[in-house]
Amino acid sequence: VQLVESGGGLVQAGGSLRLSCSAPEDIFSGNEMGWYRQAPGKRRELVARITGGGRPIYGDVVKGRFTISRDGAKNTVFLQMSSLKLEDAAVYYCWVYHHYRDYWGRGTQVTVSS
Repeated sequence: VQLVESGGGLVQAGGSLRLSCSAPEDIFSGNEMGWYRQAPGKRRELVARITGGGRPIYGDVVKGRFTISRDGAKNTVFLQMSSLKLEDAAVYYCWVYHHYRDYWGRGTQVTVSS
């Protein structure tokens, strides 16, 4: 399963970024997808997930600041990140649950500067 992530980069605190994750159509369709992140020395944690039906689930640390969405025409999941904080800096991984397994993208780095 190939998940293609894009959109990471360097942003100032308080700024915004949008991450994208594209999946093959048979993987994207109907499956729950989302984003996790991992900062150096920390455990990987949930950022946001979205069900096949479009219901979002957010990690506590990003509620109210990040928005997850999915576009069936593009087989893509988006993560709109706003009001970024220094502690949001991490590698962000795309995730999909398919055929009773977790699949991960390679990750995209998000760096937040003061």
